[in-house]
Amino acid sequence: MPDMSASVSLAVTHLVPLAAEVDKNKVTPGVLGFVVFAVMAVAVWGLMKSMNKHMQKVDFKESPDPDAEQAGAKTDSTARQG
Repeated sequence: MPDMSASVSLAVTHLVPLAAEVDKNKVTPGVLGFVVFAVMAVAVWGLMKSMNKHMQKVDFKESPDPDAEQAGAKTDSTARQG
């Protein structure tokens, strides 16, 4: 099994000259970075629009439960008798 540190150091020595050629003042995300950001923004916008549509369908007013009212009336009548 070859030594991993030797292969890593060999790879780093090959990449160092490439890094020296890059101008640190001109490094930008580029077109690919913009495209990825734009796709993510459109996806978030679509998800929020879908969530808004689904939230409008939700009825937040709770209707009274007839079974609970009957059970409550029975409990009150037994408490009064005892």
